[in-house]
Amino acid sequence: MPSRSSQERLTELLDPASTVLLTVECQQGVVGPDSALPELAAEARSSGALANVARLVAAAHASGVQVMHAVAESRPDGRGGNRNARLFRAAARLPVQQHTGSAAVRIAAPVEVADEDLVVRRLHGLSPLAGTDVDPLLRNLGCRTLVVTGVSANIAIPNAVFDAVNLGYTAVVPADAIAGVPAEYTPAMVRNTLALVATVTTTDAVLVGWRQPRGRETGPEAATGA
Repeated sequence: MPSRSSQERLTELLDPASTVLLTVECQQGVVGPDSALPELAAEARSSGALANVARLVAAAHASGVQVMHAVAESRPDGRGGNRNARLFRAAARLPVQQHTGSAAVRIAAPVEVADEDLVVRRLHGLSPLAGTDVDPLLRNLGCRTLVVTGVSANIAIPNAVFDAVNLGYTAVVPADAIAGVPAEYTPAMVRNTLALVATVTTTDAVLVGWRQPRGRETGPEAATGA
């Protein structure tokens, strides 16, 4: 558990009025039982990362923190999708495709989607933020702190963190709510890369932060643009 002073700093960062929880590619075709990437799906579940994402989402709903789900998908004809990297070409050959409107792009259990959640879908690229609606939505919401969760620690998570920092947001990463493959890669990447640009913490510490009483208004009307 973090020290009292570090928990207090984290609690300040996690003010519900200016915090958004982002889940990255927590969709059935990526982390579900019929994933296109079974090794990644198995790691997300066996490590507890997906369960921790679900805990964070539930707590965000209860605390008035805005939740945003970033989903990667593609058209059946592939139009507009990238072909300029080995990853994209390999993904096009997978037996499960993340086609728009299919079950593969629905948010996977046990993560629950509330009516007030925002779902942002992208047809291209590697980042949940670059070239998507995420940044303008965050600014309109008055977001200053972005809590990044989901998969994968190999590609989409570092992309999301770097883009968030470049755009002026403070990134918070609960390290036990992200997953990648192989399993040992994730803590090494967090320690040597994400810890340099983001506040690395735990799911439990974030939950404590959201449970702390605050002496000022934390509703949407108190938020200001980032």
